[in-house]
Amino acid sequence: MGLTAIDLGLRGAASGVFLLIILAALLRRATSQQALLGMAMSAGGVFYAVATAPFFPKSSWWWVLPIMSAQPALFWLWARSAFDDDFVLRRWHGALWLGIVAFGFALTLGWAYSPALAGAGGRGLALLNLALALAAAVQTVKTWRADLVARRRRLRLAMLAINVGLIVVFAGAGFAAIPVAVPGAPGSLPTALVLFVVAMMAGVGTLATPPAVPVDDATAAIASGEAGGADRAPSARVVVDPLLLRRLDHLMSVERTYRQEGLAIGALAARLGVPEHRLRQAINEGLGYRNFNAYLNHYRIADARLALSDVTQREVPVLTIAMDAGFQSIGPFNRAFKAETGVTPTEFRREALSRPVMADIGEPQREIG
Repeated sequence: MGLTAIDLGLRGAASGVFLLIILAALLRRATSQQALLGMAMSAGGVFYAVATAPFFPKSSWWWVLPIMSAQPALFWLWARSAFDDDFVLRRWHGALWLGIVAFGFALTLGWAYSPALAGAGGRGLALLNLALALAAAVQTVKTWRADLVARRRRLRLAMLAINVGLIVVFAGAGFAAIPVAVPGAPGSLPTALVLFVVAMMAGVGTLATPPAVPVDDATAAIASGEAGGADRAPSARVVVDPLLLRRLDHLMSVERTYRQEGLAIGALAARLGVPEHRLRQAINEGLGYRNFNAYLNHYRIADARLALSDVTQREVPVLTIAMDAGFQSIGPFNRAFKAETGVTPTEFRREALSRPVMADIGEPQREIG
């Protein structure tokens, strides 16, 4: 009974943290996809903590198990939104979650009629969940180097460790003799402990994360050296050396270091002669960027816009302009350009080059009139 009490206590604490995350998001009226996915994952965490607890009624397994089987999909989507600033939630993501739930219902309802077939389906579902858990782990480390937010980088480490534990739990449960994990089964205490740690990590990442610093005229002026101490916008968060920001701006605006192919933040820090963590802090807290690639793309796209608007470069291929600006291929350039301007590079060039022509046509008409 002592272990059971600890088990229930951990589940209660985890559920409380998850509910607090949902309450905080509702009070903030957060509507971003990351906030919505965070609330959905937190609600799923509460559901999982209660449904897998000891003494949970077995008569409810037929509808509880299918919903729990879709939790890895929800965790994967949350990892994508939390660690990938360019992630956009699509309709097929929701269809994937609903498909897993529907398949789980088919397994539980068909268990009484064909245990062998349901068991095979459960192992297939376990393979899918394992793939989703691995995808979440890959996403956690995929953009590690480019992440500039110190708190989020620490959260990645914790979530990666927790995700490895979840992979083991789901894989072991899925390849058992039943289609999905049994609530309240032996080993319930480790599950409760994992839930508690996940809840704490999610709580720290959600409740303790300060709002992002906007990239405004004040920070831009600090970087370019145009603003003095009295003109600087007051902000307790900007604790970066202004001299470092000016040197960084000189490298980008004058020397155009962003054009270097495959430029990494480590190489840029070595060029400036500062530790990498100081450069991350400067770009994040001093200029408001959360991702190093987004910071580079700001300059690269501005460079490309000038080239695409230049009538003397009318015949230069878009790919050449993209690579001259520092992009390594046309796909990332097109996506970044459209995200920044709302149009494709070809559309932008067509509109930009049509304006001087219209002005030349209109000018003689005014002289004749």
